[in-house]
Amino acid sequence: MLELFGTPGCAFTAGLREDLQWRGLEFIEYDVKSDAEALKRMLRLTHGQRTVPVLVQDNQVVQIGWQGRGCVVGKDS
Repeated sequence: MLELFGTPGCAFTAGLREDLQWRGLEFIEYDVKSDAEALKRMLRLTHGQRTVPVLVQDNQVVQIGWQGRGCVVGKDS
């Protein structure tokens, strides 16, 4: 199962979400801005990198960002 970590206000998260949906791939999405546990898990998986979106498959990071760009999640998120 694919997991998408992102934030609602990030256009790059929206772009990756739309691409996954267009390709018909099933995924679970986590909002790291409102879900502290999801943010902690994302930071563990990315070794502290705060750029979203992050795409994970089988507990392995597949992709960070979308088309070479992303949004940075602040430490107070």
